[in-house]
Amino acid sequence: MEHGFWHARWAEGRIGFHEGTANALLKRHLGALQLGSGQRVFLPLCGKTRDIGWLLEQRFRVAGAELSRTAVEQLFDELGQTPEITQAGPLERFAASGAEIYVGDIFDLEPATLGPVDAVFDRAALVALPEEMRQRYAAHLEALTRGAPQLLITFEYDQSAMSGPPFNVSAEEVQRLYGDSMSPRLLERVEVPGGLKGQCPAQEVAWVLGG
Repeated sequence: MEHGFWHARWAEGRIGFHEGTANALLKRHLGALQLGSGQRVFLPLCGKTRDIGWLLEQRFRVAGAELSRTAVEQLFDELGQTPEITQAGPLERFAASGAEIYVGDIFDLEPATLGPVDAVFDRAALVALPEEMRQRYAAHLEALTRGAPQLLITFEYDQSAMSGPPFNVSAEEVQRLYGDSMSPRLLERVEVPGGLKGQCPAQEVAWVLGG
């Protein structure tokens, strides 16, 4: 998607994709990543997700990448933290109390800047990207995190019934993007109550990749 699309969504408060609580599939399946206290979890295209606060409460360290500075400012406001803001190459780094968020284009974020991570939680990134961008994104994420295991959340629905984002990402596409290197394993598939955006039936799907 064009940067202007997401900047406009945040500026206008059109953030229906933002969940008011931590994601239920994250809570149920984080254990599949076999993490220990204090390990570092990366959330690509994180917005101001409540998942970050929940992970911090579970005593994990959190890193994220987000295009919208507005989203990151709201994230730290809601966490009740005043972040230190520094420049990190072409991105800005917001950091406070176990959380580091890099503001800018995720494709400008490099492994040396991000540093080591122990796992990835992708709830909002892959499904936010149109099909023609997903291969580039998947390869970049693997390189960026040095192949760290992932808990991936996707949506499955009839794409002709509704335009994304979030986009339909089929099981076949997950295998195509990650099957050669990360051996995706299906964890759970649940119906989206009331349908996606109230427009069409959909399932939310949890995968573990690698590990």
